[in-house]
Amino acid sequence: MTVITTIEDLRQLAKKRVPRMFYDYADSGSWTEQTYRANESDFQKILLRQRVAVNMEGRSTRTTMIGQDVAMPVAIAPTGLTGMQHANGEMLGALAAKQFGIPFTLSTMSICSIEDVAEATGRHPFWFQLYVMKDRDFIERLIDRAKAANCSALVLTLDLQILGQRHKDLKNGLSAPPKMTLANIVDLMTKPRWLLGIAGTRRRQFGNIVGHVKGIENMGSLAEWTANQFDPALNWNDVEWIKKRWGGKLILKGILDVEDAKIAAGCGADALIVSNHGGRQLDGAQSSIAALPAIADAVGQQVELHLDGGIRSGQDVLKAVALGAKGTYIGRAFLYGLGALGEAGVTKALEIIHRELDLTMAFCGRTDINTVDPSILLPGSYPVAPRA
Repeated sequence: MTVITTIEDLRQLAKKRVPRMFYDYADSGSWTEQTYRANESDFQKILLRQRVAVNMEGRSTRTTMIGQDVAMPVAIAPTGLTGMQHANGEMLGALAAKQFGIPFTLSTMSICSIEDVAEATGRHPFWFQLYVMKDRDFIERLIDRAKAANCSALVLTLDLQILGQRHKDLKNGLSAPPKMTLANIVDLMTKPRWLLGIAGTRRRQFGNIVGHVKGIENMGSLAEWTANQFDPALNWNDVEWIKKRWGGKLILKGILDVEDAKIAAGCGADALIVSNHGGRQLDGAQSSIAALPAIADAVGQQVELHLDGGIRSGQDVLKAVALGAKGTYIGRAFLYGLGALGEAGVTKALEIIHRELDLTMAFCGRTDINTVDPSILLPGSYPVAPRA
């Protein structure tokens, strides 16, 4: 058996085990995928300063995200269709995150429902990500369900008012569960582990929506509903309304521009996530890590900043923290682990990232993640905020 030492090892195994349409859904971006690739490659351009003869004993990666103690500055990002990467995927991911001591974020477009995840984790607090839909009654009930499930933070996504064009999804005819076309049947027959898992669960549709919206009882009506429900009229007044309705910790996701960051910081959110939706919306936009320094310079003293996009290693986490992020999110790295090995694969992904973070921090002469700053980076190798 191959020894798994990197997130790339998990990616390769997931590619073998997950049906093509769901693997492609996770491992792709919009249009030319320029921004999707830049999210990773821009991290690689940032160089670290190696330090020596520093006492490396007593290292700690423990910190907080929005006041919550975490084993490392990493949370599992909200990812749609997670239960199609592996049966009961959201429940398994939440269990692995609970055991490791980091936050798990459930997507509105999850396969397992809010209630499924709450039950699986013994009502251990997790975060819930909300999309703004035109059906405001549904949104209100969704927020109330998240409260009832003991969710400790609401992550409001702002960058999906309309859906970016993702060519692989269109070519694969993405659906949950997959349509039984000849091509899909041939592909599924080569994925026996996946088939066995899906056959053994009742969770194969969008659990937060089916049965909770009038008239949505099957996949045909669901597809029509979701196509018409993302709200292109979303504005900052909606953010204020949701904040009041929720009443708890609020994180705004999808900030990539300094002017938007200033507006968002004034909304009373507990944190902002610098994110381009994993390169799945506006292709040709900045990478998340390239956008971070200017946003940190503009609002970093007012609001806690997190970063999402391109995190594939503990070194990426360290670089993001050095440039102003209090926390980071892993989406694809989490999905690779899940698709490869289920809950054990998620745990393996977290262990890999944690070990890389711990060792790299030590080699850079630091023993506490809370003392990391830009001085651990080689000057000239990383983006800086433009001078006014």
